[in-house]
Parts: sequence; C-alpha cells; structure tokens
Amino acid sequence: MDLKINHKSPIPLHVQAENLLRKLIESPEYQAGKFLPNEVDLAKRLAISRATLRQAINKLVFEELLVRKKGVGTKVVNKKFSSRSNNWLSFSQEMAARGIPVKNFEFHVSWELPNGGLVDFFDIDPDQKILKLERVRGRPEEPFVYFVSYFHPRIGLTGEEDFKRPLYDILETDYHTVADLSKEEISALAADKFLADKLETEVGAAILFRKRQVFDQADRPLEYNLGYYKADSFIYTVESRRQTAKPLTQVHF
Repeated sequence: MDLKINHKSPIPLHVQAENLLRKLIESPEYQAGKFLPNEVDLAKRLAISRATLRQAINKLVFEELLVRKKGVGTKVVNKKFSSRSNNWLSFSQEMAARGIPVKNFEFHVSWELPNGGLVDFFDIDPDQKILKLERVRGRPEEPFVYFVSYFHPRIGLTGEEDFKRPLYDILETDYHTVADLSKEEISALAADKFLADKLETEVGAAILFRKRQVFDQADRPLEYNLGYYKADSFIYTVESRRQTAKPLTQVHF
C-alpha cells in the first residue's frame, strides 16, 4: 500500500494519517495479526512528527480498532465473537449461522469417575464413569474457547460419535434426547498456566467463565458444561423481555 500524506492539503495531517491507518488495517495481512510499522519509522515515512502520528493512532485505539502491546507494538484488534444467552443453537451452528469459520485445535474424549458436584447434579453412583468431552476451538488463526462437557450415562453416548456434527443434533437425532432447558452462570477469572497454554494467552489474562447445566424436556439433567473464553475475543449477550404482570389469583363474583 502506498503510504503518502499530502502536505499541501487543507486537511490536518493527523486526520490524513488516521485515514491512511484505517485503510491500512483493513488489509488482510494486518487483519491476520501483523503488527503495524513502529511509530518512529512510520512517522519518518509520512514526513510527520511522531506526536502527530500518535494522535491518529490514539484515536483508533480509543475506537478499539487498534491495541498497543507494551514492548511489542501496535496491531489490529481482533473482532469479538458474540453469543446470546437465549440462543439454543450449538456453538458450531451459531458460528456457521454468522459465517464464521471455526477450527478445532484440540479434541479429547475420555471416561472419568465423577467428582462430588457431578454426582449430585446427575444423581448417579460415584463409581459410575461418565463421558467427558474436551475441545479447544477458535478462529483459524488462534483459539478463543476451551469447552469441557460431561454427559449423563442415561443418554447412551459411547465416545465413538462424530463430534464434528453439532452436539445437540447428535443427542436429538441419534439418541432421541432433546435439550430443553439451560441454566447458566457467568463469572470472570484470571488464566492460570493450564488455561493460558490451552488458549495461547498470558498467565493472568482475563477469562470469561460460563457454567451451563442442560436439562431435557422432563427436567432431567443431560449435560454439565464449562466454557472458558478469552475475554478479549468474546462477548456474551444477555437479552430479557419485561412481561406484563399477571394476577396469581382470580376471583369471580
């Protein structure tokens, strides 16, 4: 891209620099994560002061289009993925509906003895092993979520299923089990070394933690799911509608 500023233009230099940067960061290489040229070199190339260039960069940082990483440089902010709390699509279906390609970075299936919390939730014998499904998923260039799911033995999952298919489609189509109710808790935590390695981030980075309990149409527990999202890559949207209050008792005369 030809980076030039018209010094004879009535348009202020910092505005011209800002417009150039906007075009620059739309290019595929910078969208893919390449760092911008350092401020000293870029200012010399444009024949403007570093203060003028920084004014333009600060504007784009404020708009959350650019992010500065101390000691590293400035790069384009990755667009955040969004999920709605009342969306009953599986993760794969939701991302596909948005036209977002998803890559599986890790996939593990195992059978484990349940801990006390899982024994209580599923109301099962503590000596009965349950299926555990772990997946690290994200955009093609980087992971942004680590899922851990446990399933009630009643469903009949074997671990040999094609989990490339949407999970709830497998349950409904292959096992005649319909996920009907989800109870969720959202909280924040800092990534420990395990999560940092899984999500390719720094220890201490902000993580959005979601705990989901899924029930069938008879209110029987099906799945216990834990999701760990990189907070700089994901937005969780909660939507509610106020309903007109109805009387609990009606009296007829």
